[in-house]
Amino acid sequence: MTEVWGVLAAVVSSALGGTSIGATRFLVNAIDPLAIGSFRFGVGFLLLLPVALVQGHRWPPRQDWPAVAGLGLLFYAAFPILFNASLIFTTAARGALALSTLPLLTMVVGAALGSEPLTARKTAGVLVAISGVSMALLSGLATAPDGAWRGDLLMVGAALCMALYSIWSKPFIRRSGPIPFTTLAMAAGAAVLVILSMLRGSFAPVEAFGPPQWLGALYLGAFGSALTFYLWAFALERTTPTRVAISVTVNPVAASLVGATLLGEPLRWNLGAGIVTVFIGIWIATTQSRRKTALQELRIKL
Repeated sequence: MTEVWGVLAAVVSSALGGTSIGATRFLVNAIDPLAIGSFRFGVGFLLLLPVALVQGHRWPPRQDWPAVAGLGLLFYAAFPILFNASLIFTTAARGALALSTLPLLTMVVGAALGSEPLTARKTAGVLVAISGVSMALLSGLATAPDGAWRGDLLMVGAALCMALYSIWSKPFIRRSGPIPFTTLAMAAGAAVLVILSMLRGSFAPVEAFGPPQWLGALYLGAFGSALTFYLWAFALERTTPTRVAISVTVNPVAASLVGATLLGEPLRWNLGAGIVTVFIGIWIATTQSRRKTALQELRIKL
């Protein structure tokens, strides 16, 4: 049952991440990627800190601080810079598809590092889910701006950062809990982004912000950062990195649904078929065959 809650938390986290793509695409025309990341993770840190203090959970031990800070720089500094910069060059649909390579990257890297075995069932589930994403975004992939491949590569780089974070952070989350770990890691990444933004003068356009821009920035901080990445860490505490990562295939589907709801974009048959295929892939990758389950139960009894 613990793994089920982990997978569900990962799916909700990825769905919220999908809505963040739309908010990022909106803000990228107003401020640069560094400033967007500063708002997203700066606000996220400010919201998580009081929760962490009130809960009174154990913070990461001092010997873990360098590693937690390093993971924070990887996920909350390098990842958002690559993620936000990619959406300058490519479309939201292509960017979402490039990000959906995350479960495949996590599975391969995890097997290479020896942290998680590569199984035929997980591989099949990942490939089915990615094919579902491709199907859902079929209409949006045909129209691409010149040089969109640059954005696609940047987004794959962002996915690799996320894959490494998911694999390497698991033992630290187990030692301190998801909220203290996420708060400390996010603080490290947000501090670097804010300093870089100030040095580059990235906050200058904020003076011209209207209510829509402020709402977009606050949404990214509250839902696209604090809640999204708390749920991600919560999931990593309870299940394997690949099972968490495969949930990211929900991300572009959620982005498409938000576009249809808020922007009046048409819903086509391929979106519905893609949603079904994505969830079939997630089910395949996150469940075990009956034979394997029976063998495990037999070992426990013996």
